[in-house]
Amino acid sequence: MNCVNKERNLKKCNCSYPGCPRKGICCECLSYHRSHGELPACYFSDEDEKSWNRSIEYFVSKNK
Repeated sequence: MNCVNKERNLKKCNCSYPGCPRKGICCECLSYHRSHGELPACYFSDEDEKSWNRSIEYFVSKNK
């Protein structure tokens, strides 16, 4: 998918998953993680994102 905002999005994207095909394409990233009951990397701090745990439960536990 072509995304006119990809380069701008990449500057803000904190996803550290190597080879992610959705990196910088926020609409695809949100759709993918939502379909798996998860949140995308941008919802997490840089430190918490590195766990690659995208579960809603993990997000809630880190943001009490």
